[in-house]
Amino acid sequence: MSTDAVTGTDPVEDAPAVATLSYEQARDELVRVVGRLETGGEPLETSLALWERGEALAARCQEWLDGARERLAAAQNGSAASPESPDSPEDDE
Repeated sequence: MSTDAVTGTDPVEDAPAVATLSYEQARDELVRVVGRLETGGEPLETSLALWERGEALAARCQEWLDGARERLAAAQNGSAASPESPDSPEDDE
């Protein structure tokens, strides 16, 4: 695989494991990967590695978004099941 001319390391192999990334980290790296692929000029092997990394990053972002949707739905279902009383704890703050 090709190496990064600046650091001398492979930009895909040396990247952190996708499963450890926050949504923002995965999104930001995905933007960089897409930019590199759109620019072109990478050797085929590097392009394929970038594509695979991008797919994994996109899946990680989707996991975070799905989890957020589930949490919102649960919160909405919880508030619909128990209407707020006039003396809600939020009023005490």
